[in-house]
Amino acid sequence: MAPHVLRTVPEVKAWVASLQKEGKTLALVPTMGFLHEGHVSLMKEGGRRADVVATSIFVNPTQFGPREDLARYPRDFEGDLAKCASAGVTAVFAPEPAAMYPAGYQTYVEVTEVSQGLCGERRPGHFRGVATIVTQLLALFRPAVALFGEKDYQQLQVIKTLNRDLHLGADIVGMPTIREADGLAMSSRNAYLSADERRRALALSKGMRAAQALLASGTRDTGALVEAARRELQAADLREDYVEVRDAGTLSPLAAVAPGQTARMLVAAFSGTTRLIDNMPLAG
Repeated sequence: MAPHVLRTVPEVKAWVASLQKEGKTLALVPTMGFLHEGHVSLMKEGGRRADVVATSIFVNPTQFGPREDLARYPRDFEGDLAKCASAGVTAVFAPEPAAMYPAGYQTYVEVTEVSQGLCGERRPGHFRGVATIVTQLLALFRPAVALFGEKDYQQLQVIKTLNRDLHLGADIVGMPTIREADGLAMSSRNAYLSADERRRALALSKGMRAAQALLASGTRDTGALVEAARRELQAADLREDYVEVRDAGTLSPLAAVAPGQTARMLVAAFSGTTRLIDNMPLAG
């Protein structure tokens, strides 16, 4: 069955009120569309955790910088609706920007610590935009659970923090990154890659696996782990944006991975002109 398409805030409020009246629990999967199997896995998991699943499809202008790819960000609304239907989604919220940022809009949400460094440093204002739209969606839908992919790992920590600090009440669930058979993390921006750029992009996951193997062999110094990943990027002629090892929860930088510590390696690099991000756990 095709999902019910909601376009305005009043439509969302009325739909949510009807769910609440029926006593049904809701899972929310916020997206920017051009959906892939990673998104579908979130929707299916939402169906296991709640009675009803809703998805938002909104290319949020406030999280794009002035020289970023807002205008050319890939879109396929009809294809997205088909994927939502196959995953059991009941409703899709697909607003115009003016519905979320009407004339006179002046309220923004900033998460001040876990948004620092990494993509927060390279994309100024990005996480303010993410935090603002996710806060709006959580306030509108009041879901029991909201699901996000771990591929955008810093974003996930930002969302967990704002949900906690603003008492929004959702269970924020991070789901493992879905990868292609060759290891490339699924991403809407993969559509930008030429065949050669896609081949070279495999260096992101290959480099992080090299770091995992080095840690497993007993090397705990994060400088050495970073260099292991960096060598793969250089061999593939990728332009590094960052390669870092941070605490998996706080995102604090680490000089070494202590025994029993859960760390995360986070990587961003350009294959051609396309900026890709990825991350993997490093278990001490």
